[in-house]
Amino acid sequence: MGEAWDKGITRRAWLGGATAALAIPGAARAARHRRWKPGDRVNLAVIGAGGMGASNMSRLTSQNIVAVTDVDFDHVAKSLVDKQGVIIPERVALRVAYDKATRHADYRRMFDAHRDLDAVLIATPDHHHAVAAKMAMERGLHVYVQKPLTYTVAESRTLAEIARSNPKLVTQMGNQGHSGDDGRRVIELIRGGVIGNVREVHAWTNRPVWPQGIARPAAVPAPASLDWDIWMGPATVGWGYNPAYAHFNWRGWTPFGTGALGDMGAHLLDFPIWALSPGLPTRIETRHSAWGGDDNLWDDKPPAELGSYPLAAITHFEFGHAPGGPLRLTWYDGGLMPPTPENLPPGVTMNPGGGVLYMGDKGMLMHETYGEKPVLIGDGTAERAAAVPQSLPRIPGSRDGHEMNWIAAIRGETKASSPFADATLLNETMLLGMVALRAGQPIHYDGAAGRITNLPDANRFLQREYRAGWTL
Repeated sequence: MGEAWDKGITRRAWLGGATAALAIPGAARAARHRRWKPGDRVNLAVIGAGGMGASNMSRLTSQNIVAVTDVDFDHVAKSLVDKQGVIIPERVALRVAYDKATRHADYRRMFDAHRDLDAVLIATPDHHHAVAAKMAMERGLHVYVQKPLTYTVAESRTLAEIARSNPKLVTQMGNQGHSGDDGRRVIELIRGGVIGNVREVHAWTNRPVWPQGIARPAAVPAPASLDWDIWMGPATVGWGYNPAYAHFNWRGWTPFGTGALGDMGAHLLDFPIWALSPGLPTRIETRHSAWGGDDNLWDDKPPAELGSYPLAAITHFEFGHAPGGPLRLTWYDGGLMPPTPENLPPGVTMNPGGGVLYMGDKGMLMHETYGEKPVLIGDGTAERAAAVPQSLPRIPGSRDGHEMNWIAAIRGETKASSPFADATLLNETMLLGMVALRAGQPIHYDGAAGRITNLPDANRFLQREYRAGWTL
């Protein structure tokens, strides 16, 4: 426990252990309709086993981790140790499980090689999410997909349709705040009328905390441990490797990530969309700093060859069909924030890391990222809150129980906290903000048809092209 990698089993020895099984033709199959008993272990695979994948999987070591898929097992190994190379105590069990599992570089081969899986957790960069999830779902596998659920609106709708057509599949998006006790209390308070009718919401984040708004760097040789071609996967750009892209910094680059909104919208916009049920936005407009690599700082359009997203943006969402009247929701990233509201309680400040402010006709409510630390503002709000009963179920473990909630739902013990049926509306809203950013003009959206009505050419941003061998 706590030993360094050079004591006992070395990192190199661990990396050189079991190799991927040979592909088994015809491994795709329908759901196994397994009969679950209390305590049964779910047979799991992970795609994207380092970084956030390691964080997710460290909460699932009570299950049977059958397959581990990643393009760089050096990176996976580093995700299990601290800066001194000593294994993180909370990840000792995960290292043992990873050591026993079959390892793969390419999830397409992994799906072919295993007939023993029940479920797959996907924690890759955004541009792989939909391709990997669709392959899993078509094989009858339950899926957990990190946020954002997909890279495009069209992909989001595809996964939603597969989930609707296969109701026995248990799906979960990795927006763990949806399972948090504080976040669920926020929903109860807003729906309980504590601050009255809400027609205006502001949400902000300090992201990006990665390189963004910069020109594309020159390609350099990829590390020997990294399969760059598989990492690129569905992306059609011919970019060579640079550490500005992988392993963490991909979020700010247009072929791979969905920027700050795609990263943190699932933890912030989740709550107003959940509480107020406004439907899909009808008008979206984004104002922003310069695109990365754009020589014309005053041009609202992205450069001809998209590079990195702008460093900061403000996105205005209008929900014209919201119950009770139109709702205006404003998103701020890059450290930008809304004005400080009047009458903040003593000692309460707006957390620059992220938060949401709801403005009602009887008061205000503010909380931090993941719905945490809700604060009521205004006379009578505390008294009204005390009268609002608990109406939403609490998830065992709160935020930290989000992954095991998915497992319990697979075993039929409960319902998934953030299934695709719910998560896809949030996901589509977030991605429409990125569409408006690329369009460079306000867009009017027909949610029923899934079409932009005022700028027909902008509909191309609702989908994307795929590299051969990686089609959706």
